[in-house]
Amino acid sequence: MICMQQHVKVDGKVRTDPTFPAGFMDVVEIPKSGDQFRLIYDTKGRFALHRLSDEEKKFKLCRVIRQEYTNKKVPYIVTHDGRTIRYPDPLIKVHDTVKIEIETGKILDFTKFVAGKLAIITKGRNTGRVGAVVHLEKHPGAFDIVTVRDSVGHSFSTRKENVFIIGSGDTPDVTLPKGKGIKLSILEERELLLKRKKSDE
Repeated sequence: MICMQQHVKVDGKVRTDPTFPAGFMDVVEIPKSGDQFRLIYDTKGRFALHRLSDEEKKFKLCRVIRQEYTNKKVPYIVTHDGRTIRYPDPLIKVHDTVKIEIETGKILDFTKFVAGKLAIITKGRNTGRVGAVVHLEKHPGAFDIVTVRDSVGHSFSTRKENVFIIGSGDTPDVTLPKGKGIKLSILEERELLLKRKKSDE
C-alpha cells in the first residue's frame, strides 16, 4: 500500500512494486516520514537498514564488475548494481570501487583495489566483516585470495570476488551499522547479552 502511493524511493527513483529487488549499498528513502536508509550487511551476513544523514543519501558506492568497449570503441564500465557508465576515468579497472552521485549517475570519485584499503566482505562465511586489505595472492587458473585484517587484529582470507572496497586508511566512505563490521566470538556475544540484561534490570 505504501509502495502503491509512491512513498518509497530506491536510489532516488519512486518504486511502486513491493517485490522490487533492492540490494547491497542501495539507498531506500521514505520522504514523507523523513526516513532514509542504506542496505548494508551486518556481521552475521544479514541485510541491515542503516540510517543515513541528508548528505550521505546523495551517493552510493558501486563495485566495477566489467570494463569493456562498445562496437564503436566507446569505453564503458558495468557496476555490481547493473549500471552502465560510458567514458569512465581510464584508471578505473575491474574490482575497483566508484562513488556515484545518485541524482545524476555520474562518478564523483573512485578507489583502487590495492593493499591498505578498507573493505567489506559481501559473500561467504565472513559476510559483513570490515577490515584492511593486507595481502593479495594471485592463483592463475583458480581464485585469487585476499587476506583482510579487522581493527581488533583478527585476520581472515576470502576470494577476491567477495571483497568490496569502501574507503582508504581507517575511514570508510560510508557510515557502518552497529558493531562497525567486527565479528564477535560466541563468548563475546554472550558477555554482551548478559551485560545488556543486567543494565535492563
